[in-house]
Amino acid sequence: MGGVTSSMAAKLAFFPPSPPTYEVVREEETGLVRLSRFPHRENVEVLRLPTRRGTEIVAVYVRNPMAASTLLYSHGNAADLGQMYELFIELSIHLRVNLLGYFPSFLFF
Repeated sequence: MGGVTSSMAAKLAFFPPSPPTYEVVREEETGLVRLSRFPHRENVEVLRLPTRRGTEIVAVYVRNPMAASTLLYSHGNAADLGQMYELFIELSIHLRVNLLGYFPSFLFF
């Protein structure tokens, strides 16, 4: 019974923002993909990753020229890329890592 309770609590307690705090935008002149709330940054790439189920996961890849490793930031609930974008950039700078962040929240609902 505990499994059912925790599963139901997870569905009710962890809602990502609706609508999301960002939109994925492709600039027509350059073809660059970015998040609508943020200007293009040379070291940030916005990716659309296809899944086997035919949906897409939006991810942000932050490159750091001083990086020796890459941090994969995966979180499944109550946040979205628009909320975490600036944090990803700061983490990349301060930890001297490349950072790939994504939120596969559709897997949990």
